[in-house]
Amino acid sequence: MLERLKERVYEANMLLHEHNLVVLTWGNVSELDAETGIMAIKPSGVSYASLTSDMMVLIDVKSGRKLEGKLNPSSDTATHCELYRAFEGIGGITHTHSRWATVFAQAGRGIPPLGTTHADYFHGEIPCTREMTAEEIAGDYEAETGKVIAETLSRRVLTDTPLATPAALVRSHGPFTWGKNAAEAVHNAVVLEEIAFMAWQNLLLDSDISPMQKELMDRHFFRKHGENAYYGQ
Repeated sequence: MLERLKERVYEANMLLHEHNLVVLTWGNVSELDAETGIMAIKPSGVSYASLTSDMMVLIDVKSGRKLEGKLNPSSDTATHCELYRAFEGIGGITHTHSRWATVFAQAGRGIPPLGTTHADYFHGEIPCTREMTAEEIAGDYEAETGKVIAETLSRRVLTDTPLATPAALVRSHGPFTWGKNAAEAVHNAVVLEEIAFMAWQNLLLDSDISPMQKELMDRHFFRKHGENAYYGQ
């Protein structure tokens, strides 16, 4: 069932390891098949060295029910489901504990747009969520994590779509990124880690550094995204 979907999700998960975004098993990628409403996601706690495509677990996003797979799905499955339910257009999601993005998450700080590398991929600050309440943590924790991310994105005013800034930091936890498919979500996770590192270095040089000028941010973002984009082939 949906063998090509499982293969793509396997390949995307292996890219996390290839790009040094995961330590041990600290990461997962999913992709949604929009036609069926089924997502494939990495199994929980399985090492990348032993991972195979047939280990990917199929989940009905609407109900959260496992449809296929001998192993337990990622413990973050409910977070992925919440984001797919909340935002049309998201087709792939990545979660890591990559070092520099997680530093910002643990500090409870968003990543400010300081230069064009950031603006090429993310339109504005990469937001950090609020602290979760004791009730949210004690309840359906992973689903509540997804709801807090969705709440944070809903407050953004720069654009109408979550794909305009395809990342968020969960406070005291780590980053989630997304895209049109699993490969794009991983690509955005790679970029996020690089700009988090650069932002950290900038803040060491000047703790009062200002965000880049809006005109330059807009120019770089919209030359790659939107109706009048002209970057690339």
